[in-house]
Amino acid sequence: MPATKSYAAHSATTPLEPWVLERRDPKPTDVQIEIQYCGVCHSDLHFARNEWGMTVYPIVPGHEIVGRVTAVGSAVTKYKVGDTAGIGCLVDSCRECDNCKHGEEQYCTNGFVFSYGSMERDGSGMTYGGYSKSIVCHEDFVLKISDNVDLAATAPLLCAGITTYSPLRHWKVGPGMKVGILGLGGLGHMGVKFAVSMGAEVTMLSHSPSKQADAERLGAHKFVLTSDEAQAKSVMGYFDFILDTVSAPHDYNMYLGMLRTNGVMCCVGVPPEPTPVHSMSLVFGRHTLAGSLIGGIAQTQEMLDYCAEHNIVSDIEMIRMDEINDAYERLLKGDVRYRFVIDMASL
Repeated sequence: MPATKSYAAHSATTPLEPWVLERRDPKPTDVQIEIQYCGVCHSDLHFARNEWGMTVYPIVPGHEIVGRVTAVGSAVTKYKVGDTAGIGCLVDSCRECDNCKHGEEQYCTNGFVFSYGSMERDGSGMTYGGYSKSIVCHEDFVLKISDNVDLAATAPLLCAGITTYSPLRHWKVGPGMKVGILGLGGLGHMGVKFAVSMGAEVTMLSHSPSKQADAERLGAHKFVLTSDEAQAKSVMGYFDFILDTVSAPHDYNMYLGMLRTNGVMCCVGVPPEPTPVHSMSLVFGRHTLAGSLIGGIAQTQEMLDYCAEHNIVSDIEMIRMDEINDAYERLLKGDVRYRFVIDMASL
C-alpha cells in the first residue's frame, strides 16, 4: 500500500496539518492519479470542523481533483497512463438501484461513497480526498479532462461546476428564459457563466452593491440589489427560474415572489438552519421550490466537455498547501474570488 503525503484534520478544533496516509494498490479496474490541483469547497471546511456532525477523523478533504494518470489496473479500458483526468464528489455507488441505473449516482438509494469521509463499500476503510499527492479510484468514477484547458481553473468544475450546471440542464434553461442567480460566490459565479452560455437572460440577485461590477464582467445582463426595496419590487413575478446558491440564512418567500407563474426556484446552497416557507408563496403562481445535489458521473462528464467547448472555467486564486488554514478563515469571511485552488506541487 503506497504511502501518500496529505493534509488532514485530526479534530474539529485543530488546524489541518501534514499527514501520511496509505492508498490502496490499484485493483484491476482502478485508476491511480497524481494530483496536480485540488479546489477548496466550503463543504471541506464543514467536514474538517464537523459542522454537519458526521465527520470521522482523521479526515483529508478535497473533492475537486485534477491530475495525470500514473497507473491503471489490468482491466481498465477508459484510461491510460499520461491521460489528464479528474475525480469529483463521488468515488462509488451501488450501481444497482434505479437512480444509479439512470446515471444519477448522487441519489443512490443504497448510499453513494463520497470522495472523502465515507466508508468504502467493501468496508475496507475510509475514503480520503484530494488534499494529497495521489488518489486511487474505480475507472467508472474517473472523468476525462481535455488537454486544452487551464487545469487549475478546471478543478472547481468538479463540484461548483456540476452543482450549478445540473439544475440548469434539468429545468432546460435556454433562450427566451429569464434566470436569476442568487448569490455571487463560488457557485453563483459559475451559475452566471453557464446560464449566459445557454442563452438565457441572466440577472444577478445580490444584497451587496460591490458585486455589480463582477456580475457584469461575468456576463450577467442585469443586476438587482435585493437590499434595495424598490429594485427588489421591480422583479416581482419576473423570473422563470432562480438558482439559489446562498448558504447563509435568507428569506425564501421574498425570492419565490420573484417567480412568474409556474416558475421554479432551485436551492443548491445549504443554510445551517431550516427556513420557513409560507404556502402562499407556492400556491399563488403555482411556484416550485426545489433542490439539486451535484450531478451523476455521465452528466459531470457532459459538463466538462461543455466547458471545454465553450471555454468556461472557474475564477480562481491559487494557494500553497500550507496556506489552507488561512484560506479557510478567508472562506468564512467571503474573501475569495471565487474559488481557492491548491497547487499540489507545494505539498
